Amino acid sequence: MSKIKPKTKGCRTFDEILDVEYGTQGTPERDAFEQGAVAFILAERLKEERLKAGLTQEQLAERIGTKKTYISRIENGKADVQLSTLFRIFQGLGKQVKLTIL
Repeated sequence: MSKIKPKTKGCRTFDEILDVEYGTQGTPERDAFEQGAVAFILAERLKEERLKAGLTQEQLAERIGTKKTYISRIENGKADVQLSTLFRIFQGLGKQVKLTIL
């Protein structure tokens, strides 16, 4: 069973916990956290789709003309990925990426 940290004990929403742990929206700490969260979600989605396609990292890399180590680094959140590369990766998985700007 996880214990609630004393500083977040009175928080009622997830946003309040984020405010306490990483600062309010717009602060450098919160921005860094949110960028990391987006990268993590993208990496997990890439890995999920690759596994659904029944491909190894090496097979995907060969399919799109890159190295296995690059795919691994992206999936582990250790590499930034250019938008054009992201499109190529998902195209190699038989998927399409749509970009939404909010």
